[in-house]
Amino acid sequence: MATTTVFGVPHYYQITGTGLPRAEGAGPPLVFIHGWLLSHKYWQPIIDQLSLEHRCLAYDLRGFGESRYGLADHCPGTPAAAQAWGASASPYGLGAYARDLAALLQQLNLGPVWLVGHSLGGSVALWMAHCFPELVQGVVCLNSGGGIYLEREFQQFRQAGQYIVGWRRPWLRYTLLPLLLTRMMVHRPLDYSWGRDRCLDLLQADGAAALGTLLESTTEAEVHLLPRLVAALRQPVYFVAGRQDQVMNLRYVNHLAGYLQASRQGQNTVIEIENCGHLAMVEQPVVVAKVLQEILSAAPVAQDFSRS
Repeated sequence: MATTTVFGVPHYYQITGTGLPRAEGAGPPLVFIHGWLLSHKYWQPIIDQLSLEHRCLAYDLRGFGESRYGLADHCPGTPAAAQAWGASASPYGLGAYARDLAALLQQLNLGPVWLVGHSLGGSVALWMAHCFPELVQGVVCLNSGGGIYLEREFQQFRQAGQYIVGWRRPWLRYTLLPLLLTRMMVHRPLDYSWGRDRCLDLLQADGAAALGTLLESTTEAEVHLLPRLVAALRQPVYFVAGRQDQVMNLRYVNHLAGYLQASRQGQNTVIEIENCGHLAMVEQPVVVAKVLQEILSAAPVAQDFSRS
């Protein structure tokens, strides 16, 4: 297990395909960002298919997975670009997690990269592209979207999340919860091993981080910043969505994607996957890997997206 300290907190990461030559024709590095109450391990089916052509970095967000230790030593901060837009200044805000990732990439001397973010991780990826454009060549948001604030729905979502975080107990891993998690938020049941992993990640996540990321990313102000953020990005951005996703409905994916400059120019920036719920990387890993390969093969040669 590899770890490096980022702003006082040990961060777990794994790099696959490090032996690839940095030669012309080699694929760009890929960085995978997991979603809420998950961890790096859900990306492995995708990495197994892409690591022969790309260096792949998967890591655990601060407070989740194996990055849940040493949180008392965290040195908080928010990127200047996020502050300028009035984004959350919380250590659990999207900008703060973008700052963590930028520091991680700089420590690993990895970049510019393509970001692949799932759900909450997709929002982190978008803020990363805005705040640190010199490190990001492009973004793929998986089961991620938004930009529409529906007060009643968001209140119910936040209440449900708070209930889940507040009522976690270690002994729940010995109940039917892992089996239940093979069926939650997916179109078809997953293998039991994924339910077990989801159960452990849910129970072991740091409470303050779990609650903080939920609440800070779903305020009306943060939700309304997403369209403005997407419209301002210069890098190529794509949205990959499950047609049966009941968590991130296609309506919200298409809404946010509609603000992209490419979308306004008539380009297709949303790729829909059939027979797929909210965990596309484990429900349809072969399809997701193929979509990523197609996006990357069509992407322009590395450009400098730094602000002039």
